[in-house]
Amino acid sequence: MTPRAQNSPAAELSCEVCGLMPEPPKTRLTLANVAVMLPIELLVHALVVDTQLPYVAKVLVLAVTATVLVIWVAEPSAARILRGWLHAPALRHRRKLGTAPALWRARTVLRDEPGSLQKVTKALARLDTNILSIHVHPVPGGVLDEFVLAAPGSVSERELLEALHESGGTRAHVWPTTALAMADGQTRALSLAARIADAPEELPLAVAELLRARILSPAEAVLEKHDAGTRLKIPTAWHGPIIFVRPGEPFTPAESARAHRLAELAEILAHRPAASGPN
Repeated sequence: MTPRAQNSPAAELSCEVCGLMPEPPKTRLTLANVAVMLPIELLVHALVVDTQLPYVAKVLVLAVTATVLVIWVAEPSAARILRGWLHAPALRHRRKLGTAPALWRARTVLRDEPGSLQKVTKALARLDTNILSIHVHPVPGGVLDEFVLAAPGSVSERELLEALHESGGTRAHVWPTTALAMADGQTRALSLAARIADAPEELPLAVAELLRARILSPAEAVLEKHDAGTRLKIPTAWHGPIIFVRPGEPFTPAESARAHRLAELAEILAHRPAASGPN
């Protein structure tokens, strides 16, 4: 069996499960059927009208013949011959989605020397990928650069990782993200600080939201093992130690500092005497 061409409408739009194409727009389907049916109808009429059949017989022959030809010839031919035109709006939409920018979060460790970031930007530029935001965290052996990237929809996670490695980055990680990533860590921390100021007992949930991490129960903390840097312990006097985990994505020093400051804020507010009302 001959494989379908990868750039054909059937290859791009057919369902992976049932193999059916989406329903084309009614207007285009009607025009396609008329274009295919009209020559058949004219030919059948020309052949039947010149016969010596009675009028009623001519009408029956025309009706039956036209119906059969429409069902078995016209509609399948229109769907096959004019497939590209019938599904042109869906194809344009599909291709537009394929080239639409996708947002990614990326991290990589670079040498703390001039030109290191420039190599990364050039490698990403070759993929038509734009750096929307960048945060730099000092770490042992260099700097950890954290990016929010806008890349064409056709660019894959593997291509981004290869670009980061080829430009001198190490320990690179890439994750799909949303526009919420554009809110930087400082902004999120201030918003959550306001939340804790109103309700200090919200500290564990607020820190988990800030770090996009999961809270471990004491039993889970004993049983679960994680890579270095993916577990963070926040000591508190009234909650006890709170342990957060984020598998595959180590916490940065800045994130750890923000989490500890939120814990300090909650401790201060929790032990502050309630303001006495007016006598």
